[in-house]
Amino acid sequence: MVLTGPAPAGDAPFTAEVRPLRGYIDPFEQVEDWFNAIDWLAGEPMADMNRLGLRGSSYSGGHVVYVASRDPRVRAIVSQVPGIASRPEANPAETPLVRAERDRATRMARGELGYPAPREKLVGDLTGAPVGDKLLRWWPNEEAYHLTAAALFIVAENEELMRNKDNGQRAFERASGPKQFVTIPGIRHYGIYGEARAQAVKLAIDWFNQYLKVAK
Repeated sequence: MVLTGPAPAGDAPFTAEVRPLRGYIDPFEQVEDWFNAIDWLAGEPMADMNRLGLRGSSYSGGHVVYVASRDPRVRAIVSQVPGIASRPEANPAETPLVRAERDRATRMARGELGYPAPREKLVGDLTGAPVGDKLLRWWPNEEAYHLTAAALFIVAENEELMRNKDNGQRAFERASGPKQFVTIPGIRHYGIYGEARAQAVKLAIDWFNQYLKVAK
C-alpha cells in the first residue's frame, strides 16, 4: 500500500487514502511471504511441522530452493521447470537491460520514481515489471549449496526460456540432501501445465509421499 497524498507532519494518527501495489516482481518480498506462511502454519494445531513440503514452478521453482535452504523446517521440495539464477561469474555487462534496471533503482532511491504499473511489461514478454534492480541481485541458486531437504527437480527437455544446465541441473548438483533430477521428454516450458501436467503432478505426489508421509 502507498499513500495517494502527502502524510501530515508529526506522529499523531491520521486517516489516509491508500493505493494497493500489485502486479510487480520483487523476489525478495515474494520469498518473505513464503516464510510468513510457514510461520503462520506453525501455529496451527493440526499442522505437523515435521512433514512440511513446498512445490514451486518456473520462477517460484527458485523460491522453494531459497526458502528450504534457509528454513530447516522444510523437509522436501519439488522444483519444476525452474528458473534458478546464479551469481554472475563476472560483473554483469553494461547491457541496455542492466543500465535500465540500475537507472530505475537510482530513481526509486531518490524518490523520483514509484513502483511499476500493475502487470507492466519491461523485460521481454514478462508480465509484471521488476522493482528497481532487484532481479540483478536475485541468485537463489547460490542457496542450493545449503539445501539439505529432499529435492526433486523436474525440467522440460525442450526448455526455451532458460538453460536447464544453468538452472535446475546446477541446483541439483549443489544440493546435498536426498535428490532426484527428472527430464520430461518432448515438452517445452509451458508443457508442464498442459500435456505433461498429470505426469508432473504424479512425480510431485510420489516424492512427497516418499519423504513426508508417515509409514503405516
